[in-house]
Parts: sequence; structure tokens; C-alpha cells
Amino acid sequence: MDLEGRDVLLDIKRGLDGIVGERVRVTASKGRRQVVEREGTLEKTYPNLFVIRIDEGESSRRVTYTYADVLTEVVKLAVFEDESLKRLTFPAG
Repeated sequence: MDLEGRDVLLDIKRGLDGIVGERVRVTASKGRRQVVEREGTLEKTYPNLFVIRIDEGESSRRVTYTYADVLTEVVKLAVFEDESLKRLTFPAG
């Protein structure tokens, strides 16, 4: 990956760093027209991926995605603000 691509991924990471601990809605494409939509909390960001804690009743689980997933729009994120959703967008480079 060239330096410009790395800058875009770093920009996405920095954007997500600012909402760690916030409630988010994740829409992820699983291929063959399958789309999964979940709500959870952005728990942590790492250099190459981020973790979302999904609360499902009495249990919870963690799912991870990469910043490249966000860049290629395999994963779309929206953050809850004042009981409404605001879709997060990032420059494509």
C-alpha cells in the first residue's frame, strides 16, 4: 500500500479514536447480498483494526473490523447523537 493509502487509513483510525465509548450502528456486507446490521459500543481502536462490543440480551460479544473495511465500504458506521443516527463518512483518498 502506498503512503497516501496509509494516510487515509490513519485518518479513519483517528476519526474512530474520537468516538471510542459511543453507541454505533454497524452495517456490514457479508457477501452474496447478505447484509448484517448490529448496534453496539465502539470499545477500542488498534493500529490495524477496531473492536465493537455487541450486547445481545444478557450476553455480549466482540466483533472486529479493519479500517480498510470502512474505506471500501464493506462496513458502514453510524453514531447515535441525541436519539438520531449520524452516518460517519471518511474521504476516499
